[in-house]
Amino acid sequence: MSAQTTPETSPSGAADPGPAGPPVLYLAGIGRSGTTLLERVLGAVPGVVALGETMHLWERGLERGERCGCGEPFTACEFWAAVGEDAFGGWEHVDTARMAALKQRVDRASRVPALAAGAMADDVREYAAAYRAVHAAAARVSGARVVVDSSKQVSLAWALALGGADVRLVHCLRDARGVAHSWAQEVARPEAVDAAHGEMPRYSAATVSALWLLHNVEIEALGCRVPSMRLRYEDFVADPRTTTREVLSLVGLAHAPLPHVTHDALELGVTHSCAGNPMRYTHGSVPVRRDERWRTGQPVAQRRAVTALTWPLLRRYSYSTSYGQAASTR
Repeated sequence: MSAQTTPETSPSGAADPGPAGPPVLYLAGIGRSGTTLLERVLGAVPGVVALGETMHLWERGLERGERCGCGEPFTACEFWAAVGEDAFGGWEHVDTARMAALKQRVDRASRVPALAAGAMADDVREYAAAYRAVHAAAARVSGARVVVDSSKQVSLAWALALGGADVRLVHCLRDARGVAHSWAQEVARPEAVDAAHGEMPRYSAATVSALWLLHNVEIEALGCRVPSMRLRYEDFVADPRTTTREVLSLVGLAHAPLPHVTHDALELGVTHSCAGNPMRYTHGSVPVRRDERWRTGQPVAQRRAVTALTWPLLRRYSYSTSYGQAASTR
């Protein structure tokens, strides 16, 4: 962990938060690994507040004014207005251009080796201080003692840990072939306020495979430094109640009431997720079923390519390396 700095306001708008602040359950992994669903479940637990993917707060929330999980534009959401006031004296005091510059400098998967070696320490502290201010303010405003951040970005998790946050890491996994198939689909973004940002990006199977390998290796490395656990999407949907308790055990809430979680359904309420998968706008009773459309919908050539590229970690995480309709080896 980095040394404490004297409290002062940084160009990003945050005062150094001092002590570690509330425990942050950080959901790390590559996108389309079930993190939004897990975040929704965790956010309904008493004493827990789920914030969504805060890595996008500065651009999508503050600059574009995209919709919060509650349905209101971010800039009109009472919860986020209170968080901004508590953390920065108002969002108008945040230098979003500075946050973008810091993100470019330290918050990229390619920067993790340098971060782990202690490079860019001042930038890391400043960048982490803004997020820690948001986390602490959200806990105070909501009355929660635990914050869930589903940003997934491994470099942000590293920056938070190195910047003094109390990170509890959940390494979220999904079969690489399912991830690749999901990223190949067209997915609308209902929170968008303009056509230019109306769809989520799409990535090739080769790109997803490379990112899947890189992110998982870098998450494992951080897991050696902070309290952590590994959770496969396939295991979560098979037994959401037990796996949710395992995650909550990282923050001492293993025995929290879970009336909203059964073996085959989840009761999902409205949250103030600042960014994330479109399913954050799904409310009410949601059946729990594994999304396995990739088994029949993914082109055979793509499945074979992803399997060949990712097989060392597929085996490590107990996934089949068969080229057929792959199944978990568990």
